[in-house]
Amino acid sequence: MRAVVRRNKQLVCADIEELTPGPGQVLAKTLCCGICGSDLHALHSFEHMLELGQRSGGGGVGGGIDPSADIVFGHEFCAEILDHGPSSAKTLKAGTRVVTVPVMMTATGVDTIGYSNRYPGGFSERMLLSEPMLLEVPNGLSAVQAAMTEPFAVGEHAVAQSAAGPDASLLVVGCGPVGLAVIAALKSRGLGPIVAADFSPARRALAEVMGADEVIDPAVQSPHAGWSARGVPTTFAERAMAQMSGTGKRAVVFECVGVPGVLQSIVEGVPGGAQIIVAGVCMATDSIEPSLCINKQLDFRFVLGYSPQEFAATLHNIAEGRIDVRPAITDTVGLQGVAGAFAALADPERQCKIVVDPSM
Repeated sequence: MRAVVRRNKQLVCADIEELTPGPGQVLAKTLCCGICGSDLHALHSFEHMLELGQRSGGGGVGGGIDPSADIVFGHEFCAEILDHGPSSAKTLKAGTRVVTVPVMMTATGVDTIGYSNRYPGGFSERMLLSEPMLLEVPNGLSAVQAAMTEPFAVGEHAVAQSAAGPDASLLVVGCGPVGLAVIAALKSRGLGPIVAADFSPARRALAEVMGADEVIDPAVQSPHAGWSARGVPTTFAERAMAQMSGTGKRAVVFECVGVPGVLQSIVEGVPGGAQIIVAGVCMATDSIEPSLCINKQLDFRFVLGYSPQEFAATLHNIAEGRIDVRPAITDTVGLQGVAGAFAALADPERQCKIVVDPSM
C-alpha cells in the first residue's frame, strides 16, 4: 500500500507492507488525516523528541522506536473499518466510520499510532487500530470534521485543566491550531469574554470566527494592557482588597505558541495570582525569572494531550454543532502533496490545518 514515510529526515511516498489485523485489532481504510504541529517537529527533530520522552519517564513518544527506521506519521484521522482480526468483538461492523485516540493496545503495553515503527499513522492508505478504543462517527458528520476530534481534544484538555470559569478573565496567546482549539473549548462551555492575541492577521481572523470576543495584535498593543478593564486587580493592594471583599476576577492565560521567550513575556505581563496554562510545545530550552513568578504567586500548569473521555466529549461537541472545526481547515492534499504541505504550514497567513486525503 502507499504511504508517506519519514526516511532520512525527509518525507517520501513509498510502498510499504500490507497490514494484517491481530487479535483485538481492525484493519481500516484511512479517509483523511490532519497534519499536526508535532509532525512538523518530528520530521527534523524526532530523535530529540524521543530523548525528551525518555528523560520524562517514558511518557508520550518514547521507548522502542528506532528513529533511523521508516515511520509513517499521522494521528489526527478518520477511518473506515475494512476487516477484523481474530478474537474481535466486531461491535462495529465493516464499513463503519471511526475515530480513536491514536494508541494501539498490545500484549506488552501501549504503542503510539503515527509515532511507531510497527503501526503506521494516517499518512497511509490503511491502518491498524485497536478495536476497544474505537468511536463511531455520528451520522451526518463528515470525515474531515471527525478527524479534527484529535487536535480539538487538546484544547478541551487544556481548558479542563484550567481555572477557567465565570470568575476568570481569559487570554489566549497564539491563535494557531492549539489556540483555536482552546478558544473553541472555552466557547463550548459558554465562557467569556475571550481575548486572543497573535501577530498574524489571518490567525486573528480565524480566532474571531472560532469565538474570540476580542483579538489583539501584540505588535500594536500588549495583550496585558487591559487586565484592569476586564476586572482583574493588578496591584498588591487591589488584590488584597479583592480577597477581603470577594470581588475581582483572576487572570487565566493559555500559552499556545511554544516559542522561547513567550513564557517570560507572559510572566512579565500578567497580574499577581494569575494562572498560566502552557499548551504550546517549545522544543528548545527556555528560561523564566522565578523571582517574578514567586513575587506574583503565579500558578503554572503544563498540559499534554487529553483523556479518552475528553476525546469522546470533543467528538460529541463537534457532532452537536457546539464546535465548528471547519474554519480551521485551510487545504486538502493527497499523499504526493504531504511534503509540500509541511513546507506550506510555515506560512500562518495562508495555512492553519491541512488535511491529507490518501484517495486523492
